[in-house]
Amino acid sequence: MTPYLERQERYVALTERALRGYFDAKDIPAPLLESMSYSVFAGGKRLRPCLVLSACALCGGREEDALPFACALELIHTYSLIHDDLPAMDNDDYRRGRLTSHKVFGEGQAVLAGDGLLSYAFEIMLGELVRREAVCFRRAAAAIAGGAGVRGMVAGQCLDLQHEGDQTPDETALHEIHRGKTAAMIIAAVEAGAYCAGADESTVSGLRAFGEHYGLLFQVTDDILDVTGDSKDLGKSAGKDAQAGKLTFPAVYGLPGAKQKAGETAKAALLALEPFGERAWYLRELVGATLTRKA
Repeated sequence: MTPYLERQERYVALTERALRGYFDAKDIPAPLLESMSYSVFAGGKRLRPCLVLSACALCGGREEDALPFACALELIHTYSLIHDDLPAMDNDDYRRGRLTSHKVFGEGQAVLAGDGLLSYAFEIMLGELVRREAVCFRRAAAAIAGGAGVRGMVAGQCLDLQHEGDQTPDETALHEIHRGKTAAMIIAAVEAGAYCAGADESTVSGLRAFGEHYGLLFQVTDDILDVTGDSKDLGKSAGKDAQAGKLTFPAVYGLPGAKQKAGETAKAALLALEPFGERAWYLRELVGATLTRKA
């Protein structure tokens, strides 16, 4: 196993263990706990927690300091997937290789599962702020709140719905959607990890630039896989974007143009990491793995 895969597996294992601890709760109503757990422990890459932990390590911090924020970010990400799959949004029946939350528990319970995960994420972060007085943890929580909120992921989702079915390819709108929908939470992940390590604003700014380019890369490859991938490998319905008339990178640039865009954003992400030298080796490997991913 390569050092990159070893590091990734360790980050995923740390996150999984910590998440299990948060869900070993006796005071959450059993139906709510079951529906929340169903989606949180359905698998997934744990990409955002890995970014939090790796950014913290890059900046010389302790992983245990960043872990609650990594878990909170994963809960927010999972809530967004539950809501994204609802009939009123993307109307998807499968996620991570199995039936989506609303197909198993019903739409009402799926909405509540998402609401519960979002609330629980902030409960976890605010609990850390009560326990720790250092301002760096407040900054980490603020970064995550901003990335998830009305100027970040929720804004991107709003624009995505607004432009659904547009017949005219709109490059500006496409980038605006995905700066919010995808990149904002990835930027928040590296910012939060850096803040947990007590990094200065210059360092955070450098990682923010990386996060913006990497977030775009992740979305471009996701859009490409929706065209070229197989539902079994993806764990979700392939071809849904085109059916729904979504504004995607292949829709705007064509498939060859989207692949070129992926290469360009990968180069930009790597360039943003140059000031960090060898400390950024894991993030460099992550860029390469994302550029060539099949699922």
